[in-house]
Amino acid sequence: MLSIDKQDDTYLYRQVIDLIGENIDTGTLRPGDRLPSLRKMSQSAGVSIPTVRQAYIELERQRRIESRPQSGFYVRHRAINPIVSPAPSSDGQPVCLNCRPLMERVYEGINNPNLVPLGIANPCMAKPAAKNLHRSMKRIMSRAEERSLGYASTLGEPSLRRQIAYHYLDTAGVQAQPDHIAITNGGQEALLIALSAVASTGDVIAVETPTYHGMLELIDGLGMLAVEVETCPEEGVVLDELRRTLEAYPVKACMFSTTLSNPLGVTMPERDRRRLVQILEEFDTVLIEDDVYGDLRFDGYRPIPAQFLGDHARIITCGSFSKTAAPGYRVGWAYSPHFIEDIRRLKRAFSCSSGFLQQLTLADFLASGDYARHLKMLRPELQRNAERMAALIGEHFPSETRTSKPVGGSVLWLELPENVNAEELFDDAIAAGISVAPGQIFSPANRYDNFVRLSFGHPWSDKTDDAVRWLGRRVSELAKA
Repeated sequence: MLSIDKQDDTYLYRQVIDLIGENIDTGTLRPGDRLPSLRKMSQSAGVSIPTVRQAYIELERQRRIESRPQSGFYVRHRAINPIVSPAPSSDGQPVCLNCRPLMERVYEGINNPNLVPLGIANPCMAKPAAKNLHRSMKRIMSRAEERSLGYASTLGEPSLRRQIAYHYLDTAGVQAQPDHIAITNGGQEALLIALSAVASTGDVIAVETPTYHGMLELIDGLGMLAVEVETCPEEGVVLDELRRTLEAYPVKACMFSTTLSNPLGVTMPERDRRRLVQILEEFDTVLIEDDVYGDLRFDGYRPIPAQFLGDHARIITCGSFSKTAAPGYRVGWAYSPHFIEDIRRLKRAFSCSSGFLQQLTLADFLASGDYARHLKMLRPELQRNAERMAALIGEHFPSETRTSKPVGGSVLWLELPENVNAEELFDDAIAAGISVAPGQIFSPANRYDNFVRLSFGHPWSDKTDDAVRWLGRRVSELAKA
């Protein structure tokens, strides 16, 4: 990458700065890319380590690169304006799902393997764990033989439930009881069982706005109504608005992502999670917390689920390995000391049990330490992808575009110019071979007409670059129409 001329009158550290800058300007080094270590750069350029250090310090002062503790130096991405706070629902009334036809079309698009997959949140595919998982499965097959092909118990394989409990202890420092964990067919079944255990047809369910569209489908499929609660794009649910909602309507349960949300990618501060639990206890309202992204904060911090922040709240915590390890395994879980017998009964009625071989494989994957090592590699890969996508949006989308600033996960939430319709952009993108998720499906009232969610949870490639650039050009055209 570097060519240093020691006969040149220019200081050596200035030559290092100019050459790194040239590589950034030409795109050889992209936002989020890690620079070589001081020692490696010194050897590559044929200069001393202090010279490289001086160059890196100056580049950091110029805000072209940034240092990360115990990680190294990285190319900075262009700053993007944060998204404005989502407005509260226009009338605040509980509503039925109003975007099912569009949601059906979106699912057809995101499951099309021929499209650039910017519409599906699939973070673990940015750095797949296939080899280690296959190794775990081979070990299980060699030991378990016929046993691995049978049925698991209704609550799931005890070794996996123990590993999940230990993972909570190891990463969040909280004590989960294996007997209060039920293994499910992915996170979606965990949410379905949780909602079925605490609410009935016609009940009102409070959700964040914007919220995960899968939750809205469950609420609608069970004949319930959803009411949106204003959500801050940097700190999650606005608790004063939640209190007003609970005072105004007979809310049976709340479905929130307090540890890391989708599509905003934010973590509710612990002080607010504790206050949330207090409010729910005061109103005797159930919380179903979607914790599927809790392991994917970029900085490695594992937020404590609300489940473990109160003594008397009625909470069901739903997790999954679909976002962190293997979506095809379809293994999730529901954890709740209060509702475990209801969960057991519903799991038995809905699907009897979950895949035994997959459970045994994941138990081995966690016990071997491979899962923890996989997460350690996955998080920085996702962060680099986020920075690359944010930089491309800043360069190619209209200047009025605003975006979320996720602290983890695999998606960006974009606010486009007001006259750009996300559904029209979705149709145009599909025709161009790109999938996106239009904002309307993240609201039961079909709001967010000019919002879109883009995913960076896949291996980055030139196709990704080209797709984001194309979207930027198309949004610019629609904005001018």
